[in-house]
Amino acid sequence: MPPTITVSKRHLPGYKCLIILILLPISFTIIFNHYEKITYFLRPLWDTPPRPFTYIPHYYAENASMATLCRLHGWTLRSHPRKVFDAIIFSNELDLLEVRWGELNPYVTKFIILESNTTFTGIPKDLTFASNRERFSFVEDKIVYGFLPGKLASMGKTVNPFSVEAHHRVSMNGLIASSGISNGDLLIVADTDEIPSANTVKLLQWCDGLPPVMHLDMRKYLYSFEFPTDPTWKATSHVFNEHRTRYMHSRQTDLVLSDTGWHCSFCFKYLSEFVEKMKAYSHADRVKSKEHLDHEKIQEKICNGDDLYGMLPEEYSFKNLIGKMGSIPRSVSAVHLPSYLIENAEKFRFLLPGGCLRSPD
Repeated sequence: MPPTITVSKRHLPGYKCLIILILLPISFTIIFNHYEKITYFLRPLWDTPPRPFTYIPHYYAENASMATLCRLHGWTLRSHPRKVFDAIIFSNELDLLEVRWGELNPYVTKFIILESNTTFTGIPKDLTFASNRERFSFVEDKIVYGFLPGKLASMGKTVNPFSVEAHHRVSMNGLIASSGISNGDLLIVADTDEIPSANTVKLLQWCDGLPPVMHLDMRKYLYSFEFPTDPTWKATSHVFNEHRTRYMHSRQTDLVLSDTGWHCSFCFKYLSEFVEKMKAYSHADRVKSKEHLDHEKIQEKICNGDDLYGMLPEEYSFKNLIGKMGSIPRSVSAVHLPSYLIENAEKFRFLLPGGCLRSPD
């Protein structure tokens, strides 16, 4: 008779079960709280970069004639400058708006501005521009203003910020159509904080043969012109066509005109403005705790050049991702900045190197 084999069941010691029971909820909590950081860090594994752009070299020198500059770009000099229309959807960036309009005033025919009484996330807000319109009396005769009644978020519900933003852009098309713009005029489409340089607009105003649509490559800065980051391209110039031109802030062509201006993101004078923007922003879901909105924490990050949300860089390779982690290196140069900013440096000291300290409101 064969021997009987007894199989015994192994049991995890009690302390190991306890450790697992403790570690599991902790792990889930960490993943839940840092989900975005984890996905950003793993972006090189799950995302691919957009197809490459074709960059058009940008030629400029102070004493170069416009005929020379047009020729260098492969374009021809016009007999007279085309009209220029500058269109923005406005939130609360009064200081950057003044710098923008001051920079572009000599060349722009109409400044088109659309404002709402709610944020993209459905929070009620003041009509900041309408309440401060007298500040812009130096361009009053050029302003085309539009008001868009906002959609309030219901109690316990949220508003899709990207849907609201899209509705704003549709409304802007109507405002542009009513501004007096004609086929062949130049339309600049950009956010308030994306400021084309005066020499760029003058070039596009005086040259024929431009592509119908070009993206505008801009030097990007965070919090002030003290912290330069990677360039951006979403602003566009359009040779207006009533049948094809639409107000959009996404990729519309492969062509990008190089070095056309400045994108100064979160460049506010008061800490309260940072909080308002963070709560109103399309990515307001990045505000995970009240600590993100704490004035002291925000001030520390402004002066250190750190991300307000503690987010990792959006990169498509681990080499670039790791290389750009941490604080942004500061710049001490205030060369090649908007001329209106330099001419009014005392008023806008907070936008210049060494001016990182902000008042509460």
